[in-house]
Amino acid sequence: MIDFRDSVSGRFIRYTEYDSMSNPALCGKKRPTTDGQVVLQKALLDELSGMGLECEYTQESVVHGILRANVPNVPAVAFMAHVDTADDVMGNGVKAIRHTYAGGDIRLPGTVIREADNPDLAKYIGSEIITSDGTTLLGADDKAGVAEIMEALAYLVRHPEICHGDVEVFFTPDEETGSGMDQFPYDRMVSKVCYTMDGGPEGEIECECFNAATSTITVSGVSTHLGSARGRLVNALKVASTITDALPQAESPEATDGRYGYYHVGSVTGTNVRAVMEVYIRDFDSDSFSFRISALEELARAVGRIYHAQVDIDTRISYRNMARANEAHPQALETVFAAAKGLGIRLEEALIRGGTDGARMAEKAGIPCPNLFTGGHNYHSLEEWVSVDVMSEAVNLILAIIGCQKGGC
Repeated sequence: MIDFRDSVSGRFIRYTEYDSMSNPALCGKKRPTTDGQVVLQKALLDELSGMGLECEYTQESVVHGILRANVPNVPAVAFMAHVDTADDVMGNGVKAIRHTYAGGDIRLPGTVIREADNPDLAKYIGSEIITSDGTTLLGADDKAGVAEIMEALAYLVRHPEICHGDVEVFFTPDEETGSGMDQFPYDRMVSKVCYTMDGGPEGEIECECFNAATSTITVSGVSTHLGSARGRLVNALKVASTITDALPQAESPEATDGRYGYYHVGSVTGTNVRAVMEVYIRDFDSDSFSFRISALEELARAVGRIYHAQVDIDTRISYRNMARANEAHPQALETVFAAAKGLGIRLEEALIRGGTDGARMAEKAGIPCPNLFTGGHNYHSLEEWVSVDVMSEAVNLILAIIGCQKGGC
């Protein structure tokens, strides 16, 4: 394998310096939801242009680049990553720190990454990992993926003797808000297969994800003076609380793993007159997913009737399980395994208890879109870290997948 450790890690750290945390409160009001994402996207656009790629910042706020084929009759292949970082903890003002890991806990100014909670650290004793200073997340989700794609492109440009078909790249906004693929330039896409570089630990490849929906439940109560409230007051917050309490605790995120789905109350806001709650519904199985949506809606309406409150429900599908598209086009996954075998990388299929932009692409366009590892761990947290060795492996895997398109595996 080619050693990309110095170059890809330097590129990654440079990208972490861009403040590109997204803002879910602005979904549907602004795209991208934060200006910092555009700043990073324009920087990537300049880099792609400098490499000689055909590239554009599309009207959908997506960076689209194509490295044109240098040999005929080779299928095009696409790679995709998102530029935004999550808002679960602060994602701006990142100060990345390089470590030669010597074992034990990693004590940062803002937190501690505990060896006991991170068994994979033992694999990288004596090698380099990167963290934040512990006061923000690191942003490997998904700037590691962005850096790996860009590093692979830069290598291909420096080595025109490597034969390849069209290599297409997309850098999307607002993946963390779930709105990144609400608009996407499908009409300009030339590839029939795409790989998202948005995975985690070494060797993981994800071909199946949740079906996901968000139910917005609006409860309208009745206000009156509290001193004469008997028989009149209908407390919207009480109704929302009752709906929350009625959801099964055994089917919550903290009580499930593997293929088990869940309900999760993400927020409840309002007053006794009007309360709005958001409930996330997740399930791998399509029938169970449909049942969960119906069950939640029936529950909310029943509680509303008991309390004599008006309950309005708006359920929107966020994404569907991408397994169907991946199963319909098995060559996408077969190519990854063949490429990895040639590099000596052992892959393991895993479930995504979440979703990616690739899941939206698979649903909308039927394009297979497996999700590949980037080397990151502990996403959406102050304890996030990434292995530089694995980042280098990921670049090699991208190049090997491109080589496989011409039968080179």
